[in-house]
Amino acid sequence: MLRAHLVRNRMLAAAVLCLLLGSTAKPAHAVSKEMVELQTQVQQLLDMVQRLQSTMDSRFGVMQHMAEQTADAANQVTATVSAIQQKLNAQTDAMNGKVDAVSGQVQSLNDSVDELKARVAKLDKTLQDMQAQLQNMQAPPQPQPQPGVPGQSAGIADQPSGAPGSAAGAPMPMSNAPMAQQAPPLEETLQAGIRDFSAAKYDVAAGEFQDVVHYYPLDDSAGTAQFYLGEIAYQKQDYPAAIKDYNFVLEGFSGNAKAPAAQLHKGLALLAENKRDDGIHELRALIQRHPQTPEAARARSKLNGMGVKIVATK
Repeated sequence: MLRAHLVRNRMLAAAVLCLLLGSTAKPAHAVSKEMVELQTQVQQLLDMVQRLQSTMDSRFGVMQHMAEQTADAANQVTATVSAIQQKLNAQTDAMNGKVDAVSGQVQSLNDSVDELKARVAKLDKTLQDMQAQLQNMQAPPQPQPQPGVPGQSAGIADQPSGAPGSAAGAPMPMSNAPMAQQAPPLEETLQAGIRDFSAAKYDVAAGEFQDVVHYYPLDDSAGTAQFYLGEIAYQKQDYPAAIKDYNFVLEGFSGNAKAPAAQLHKGLALLAENKRDDGIHELRALIQRHPQTPEAARARSKLNGMGVKIVATK
């Protein structure tokens, strides 16, 4: 626009000059001093217009160059901002993954503390029960008089208890005292229960596993037996009882070889009861605690099939 304006001014000045020259066209001898001065001024005006046009062209070129530099700088800034935004997004995703991992670890630690508390309470109760049983076993039986024995009452009345040579001082054996029930062999009973379970003889197997838990409550085999009791309940679709048995294994025998399977089946039992959040929590905890086990692989497959995100672990 500026260039067109300058061109118009230049053409106007040229037209004015031509008009003046044409209107004052006279013989050379008639040209007055005023006309020479006018022509000089017009020429000066044309020179000024040319200089102005040259100056404006130069400035326009500078402005155009600055505009190109500004556009290039804006493009560079846009590219830099995009790269920074992508980097921030990647860092945010990584931070979210780390936060999820730390949250899973904290939850796992809390679960471990709860399991430890439950196990300590269970051991304390077991010790109290064993102490009570030992006290009952160590208490001597009271002698009972047998009818039809002459002089027994008199002997007891006349002689102090425990006197030398006194038959009444010694406690009489109790012929009708109940005999302590003998514990079945541990390994044989456990293996018999496993065989019966594999043969789908669930009731027989349940009795054998319960004997192991009852007579050997502190042995690691009790955790295995309790796991199979949970399996029997799971096969019968008695999911609450199965979950209770699995919790017994996880809380009292967390180091048992069946602990990963117990946690996996507990999660599946919770899902079968439509307790989705609890089931997902158990499967994630299994992956967190036993990441390299086949049970963890099954838990990942189950969560993937449900469209649930698996928390990353280290």
